[in-house]
Amino acid sequence: MTASRHALIIANDRYTDHGLKKLNAPAQDAAALEKVLHDPHIGDFEVEVVHNASADLMRRRIQRFFNERSRADTLLLHFSCHGLKSESGELYFAASDTEPPLLAATAVPSQFVRSCMATTRAGRTVLFLDCCYGGAFSKGSASVRASGDVNVLESFAKDEPDSGRGWAVITASDSMEYAFEDNRLTENSAARPSVFTHAVVQGLETGEADIDADGKVSLDDLYEYVYRHVREQNPNQRPKKAAELHGELHLAHSRRGRIKIAAIPSPPALKAALSSDAFLERQGAVLELDKRLRHPELPRAEGARQHLEEVARNDVEQIADLAAKCLSDIRLQPAPDHLDFGRVPQGSAPPKQSVTMHGPPLARHCVAQPQQAWLRVDPTPGGLDVHIDTTAEGHLSGDIVLKGVADESVIHVEAVITPAHQRDSGGSGTGPSNGSTKATQGSAGAGHTAVIGQSKTPPPPAKPPVTPTVPSGKAPPPPPGPALALAVAALALAVTALITLVLAIQSAVAAIMDRSDAGVYGNIEDNVREHGALTPLTVCLITGAAALITGAIARHDLAARRDHYTGQAAGRTRTLTSIAKGVAIPALVLAVLAGITYLVGSGEW
Repeated sequence: MTASRHALIIANDRYTDHGLKKLNAPAQDAAALEKVLHDPHIGDFEVEVVHNASADLMRRRIQRFFNERSRADTLLLHFSCHGLKSESGELYFAASDTEPPLLAATAVPSQFVRSCMATTRAGRTVLFLDCCYGGAFSKGSASVRASGDVNVLESFAKDEPDSGRGWAVITASDSMEYAFEDNRLTENSAARPSVFTHAVVQGLETGEADIDADGKVSLDDLYEYVYRHVREQNPNQRPKKAAELHGELHLAHSRRGRIKIAAIPSPPALKAALSSDAFLERQGAVLELDKRLRHPELPRAEGARQHLEEVARNDVEQIADLAAKCLSDIRLQPAPDHLDFGRVPQGSAPPKQSVTMHGPPLARHCVAQPQQAWLRVDPTPGGLDVHIDTTAEGHLSGDIVLKGVADESVIHVEAVITPAHQRDSGGSGTGPSNGSTKATQGSAGAGHTAVIGQSKTPPPPAKPPVTPTVPSGKAPPPPPGPALALAVAALALAVTALITLVLAIQSAVAAIMDRSDAGVYGNIEDNVREHGALTPLTVCLITGAAALITGAIARHDLAARRDHYTGQAAGRTRTLTSIAKGVAIPALVLAVLAGITYLVGSGEW
């Protein structure tokens, strides 16, 4: 089962009721949050934004958002609007058409959201509430309390979702008093740009929310960062969190990832030699650690590195200098450390250049982190391949930060993206890739971030790839993926399933009419066979199932190989597979019900 991530952002800043104060933050907050959550290098969520919607539309979108999910899915729902509380203590979310005296009819109750969270099949659900609880209704309204605490978390934590499903609620503030002045909000309750959502966006976008620097932003990381940031900006505002989760929930990737290696300690005899009073014995121990430092087994090499660092800090000058010299050999050594792609036609296939990592295995093991969105890094047996996005015209200049266990290094990248009609005069040649490392994709970084690993057997030097000739005025398109063709096939199969279901129903109706005319001497099985109702029914079941499988394969390939599809092709693929799914599922359900009806009722007829 393929895991997917979905986000729904609800932002309401305009209200028809004059007692509901206009908010400044929701629209801009929604746009910023959508960008960072949708970014495949950060959140990688499929994002939907609902702006200034009516209460009825909000309820429809929320329920649809939680429906039809699988256990592997992660859902994120974000509210940015007024939060109102009724006399009975129920929390409501204000819609564009909310009337404070008619909260139950014109607003969205928190109980409705809580119910959707409790019944969804999604494995994990996160709710962010960035709501203004500072009143937002006239003082004379009889349906809401004029003052008092909101206690938002009580509205969600008291009814936990089904056992086994993880959930979390983070609110910008849990308790705020309503304030009024002449039937209008006081100035200190006026809408301000949201500190809370700004902190969420900033923490995810910059990677600063990755508190433990493991390359992933967990829910706990983000809450800790947001709480600290909000308290610094507004000491009177305190974000709150309630959660029931098994294990960590990672909301985003981070470019701050670092290498973590669980070290294997050196043998006791070697550690004893490092503590010896004999100079030559300690010198011999350092040379033995140098051998272990070059070991292809990284935990063993990391243990030696840690011991050598201790010696370099604490031993006498000669031994310390020897240890420092050993450690210098595991510094990052990328070659080259400057890449110039020259002039590249806009919209052409992403060009590539290679970087070789030198040194022992521990020196080659590092995290490569592109600092700009147009850079992509892929691991290779010799080091890494660097690609650039040719979508935007202009001069590109950026860096790739390499972080190893001992130090950091930077690879500078430059390119000039020219209009598509100009010939690529500077070339985008790819350098040879050689060395003795094996690259493995890790999880310490975000999106294009790659972890460069090690191999015990050095691979042969790679041959320089041949750069294809680009005709003047035309750029070679990226090799197309099969997802669109599969989506078309899925739709065709779904339509076939629907047609054969109609034929099966027509034949079944004719068979039932013949059976009725035959009276007590009739046999429904003979009539069904005579009209051939079972054949189209069987075809419907087969083609319907095939449509769902083919559509799933198409979406999986689209998600796994984003670079092989243009935005237009990806959009068409999603649309076609959605239509195919919408046609195939009802056809399958009706076909199964028809088959069950025939099997159960044939004996009675």
